[in-house]
Amino acid sequence: MTDKIKNIAIIAHVDHGKTTLIDSLMKQSGMFRDNQKVDERVMDSGDLEKERGITILAKPTSIRWNDVRINIIDTPGHADFGGEVERVLHMADGVILLCDAAEGPMPQTKFVLGKALAQGLKPIVIINKVDRPDGRPEEVIDEVFDLFVSLDANDEQLDFPIMYASGRDGWCAAELDDPRENLHPLLNLILEHTPDPAVDPSKPFAMLATLLDSDPFLGRCLTGRVVQGSAKVNTNVQALNLDGKKVEAGRLTKLL
Repeated sequence: MTDKIKNIAIIAHVDHGKTTLIDSLMKQSGMFRDNQKVDERVMDSGDLEKERGITILAKPTSIRWNDVRINIIDTPGHADFGGEVERVLHMADGVILLCDAAEGPMPQTKFVLGKALAQGLKPIVIINKVDRPDGRPEEVIDEVFDLFVSLDANDEQLDFPIMYASGRDGWCAAELDDPRENLHPLLNLILEHTPDPAVDPSKPFAMLATLLDSDPFLGRCLTGRVVQGSAKVNTNVQALNLDGKKVEAGRLTKLL
């Protein structure tokens, strides 16, 4: 049921703590067992990503919170991979903008945020790393607001909720002097602020595929946004190009 799903992307400049925040969200949502060993930067699974410590390919994960499935899309923060971010934003109904409390919004932040605003997404703004000695969170909020204005954000987008966080330490708060306990306030805000997907289940199944991967057990795996209808295992499907012409036909063997 679509009212039990939230699709949200997280955008930020490189090294502003985006992937670390997602790691903490995954752990606190109960995704892992208490006795399960979990590597840092779980979402950076590629060899080059692990070597360089940055996200190169956008990739989704899902967590459950209060009986709602939250699909989170981790996006690259480096300017060289801006096209990857622009492509996967079409999968999201909401977006989290993460800014370093010391560095503030950076040039890549402006590019990606502009794409999100143009798509009509209403951001949640998180000022991360507020425990840095050189942090200046209140000034950074002013800079973020000025950035929104320069990108012609509408009134709804300008009325963005703000949270302060330390993704590394796993806490988020609505005010700087609030208790710094966990990320539950952020999870609750995602449920409250992110719109439900607009899908008409009565129409034939159609999905906009944005990510293609290969699994040694499952074969080709497509990730994307369901724009209408519904599907189940063993449904026959067709792949169409941008002109609507059939490229190939296949069958759904597993839904994740």
